[in-house]
Amino acid sequence: MAGETYRFDDYELISARFELRRSGHSVRVEPLALDLLHYLLAQRDRVVPKNELLDSVWGNRFVSEAALTTALRSARLAVGDSGRDQRLIRTVHGRGYQFVAPVTVVGGRPAGHAATPAVAARTGGDGQTIRYCHAADGTRIAYATVGSGPPLLKAANWMTHLDLEWRTPVWSHWLEGLARRRRLIRYDERGCGMSDWEVPSFTFEDWVDDLETVVDAVGPERFPLLGVSQGGAVAIAYAVRHPERVSKLVLAGAYARGRSVRANSEAQRDAAALDLELARVGWSREDASYLRVFASQFLPDGTAEEWADFIGFQRKTTSPVNALRFLDQFARIDVSDIAHLVQCPTLILHSRDDVRVPASQATELAALIPDSTLIMLSSGNHLLSAKEPAWDEFLTHVDEFLSV
Repeated sequence: MAGETYRFDDYELISARFELRRSGHSVRVEPLALDLLHYLLAQRDRVVPKNELLDSVWGNRFVSEAALTTALRSARLAVGDSGRDQRLIRTVHGRGYQFVAPVTVVGGRPAGHAATPAVAARTGGDGQTIRYCHAADGTRIAYATVGSGPPLLKAANWMTHLDLEWRTPVWSHWLEGLARRRRLIRYDERGCGMSDWEVPSFTFEDWVDDLETVVDAVGPERFPLLGVSQGGAVAIAYAVRHPERVSKLVLAGAYARGRSVRANSEAQRDAAALDLELARVGWSREDASYLRVFASQFLPDGTAEEWADFIGFQRKTTSPVNALRFLDQFARIDVSDIAHLVQCPTLILHSRDDVRVPASQATELAALIPDSTLIMLSSGNHLLSAKEPAWDEFLTHVDEFLSV
């Protein structure tokens, strides 16, 4: 998308941020649906044929018209339209679709000159550049680079959004700190953020394959790799698969075995099952009380405002259906049988009182990975906050480890 902002009804689509807003509040919408909406807005002076939409939004991926119908339905729902009302998006039978509501464009090009969403680079005010690559199964993966200097690649984890991360206190200090004197490369995993939400497959192996796809697209020959939370297991699997590419490994709040796998008693198995059941109820209903409990597991030392921001951020990053798919897969992760094959130096950093992932998981990783160093941080947060002393300590250890 380019830098234009389209305003219609009480909505605005901000291209540079890849964001749809209503009355000043962000609206959650699947990336393909947002690309489709953007293309129709940019081409609003004419009826856009179905084949053109398929080529422009899906690029060289072969998809059926059913995919277009699904994305169109999502786009209409996001802006309060429907196939019956067609107040904003009109179906012209036998020809295609046209955006027909009045539109005001701020800071953009005239109608009929849209960038191609599948290949356009997006540069935000933070200086990062966002691009897309495609996994072997056709899933579109969004990745971003920011900063300059030697590369540091971060494996994806729960939950990410390449653009919105810069505006949330949960992640902004991570990005700023990690990009100091480095070229930080990161991506949204399939199912969330700016990557495709509706995907053909959703497994741990897919996540490792997606990391492989991003590395091939960005092109660093050899680089340090950071894995946070379940991203640590993905990073381990990639490092084992490609020892010639990974120079060093940094694991933060990571684990080798998911909650269901590591449960070794009936009580622990019951607790793991209850955690998933509560997630199914809480996420499917988007229950605020559950989401607060969930946020408190990641930031037990956080303030009410930080919890509220974390909840709002999660709601914008993925659908309730995908959130459950993520949590189910997280619980099944197991790289304990391959961790000993990691060949590079590894730094393991973990909060001593982590509520979401117990410190025992860090010690297990340290025992499994041959050339590893374990450092316990004085914190209870799974995701370190900017204000706590442990955050500066974390950055110092990472800087020292990567500079050697």
